[in-house]
Amino acid sequence: MSEKEMLKISVEEFSRLQDYMIDSEKESAAYKKMKRRYMELKIILSVYGIDISVLDFIKE
Repeated sequence: MSEKEMLKISVEEFSRLQDYMIDSEKESAAYKKMKRRYMELKIILSVYGIDISVLDFIKE
C-alpha cells in the first residue's frame, strides 16, 4: 500500500469514526474504544502533516 493510499484510508476512517462517536454515549465502553482509535488516527495524520482541524468535529 502506498503512502497516499494509507493516508486516504486514515482520513476516511477518521471521519467515519467521528460519526459513530457523535451517535454514541460518551460513558459507553464502545465510545471509549472508539476514542482510543480516534487518538491514534489524530497522531498518524499529524505526523504526515495533515491539518485535521478542518476534519476534527469531536475535538478531544
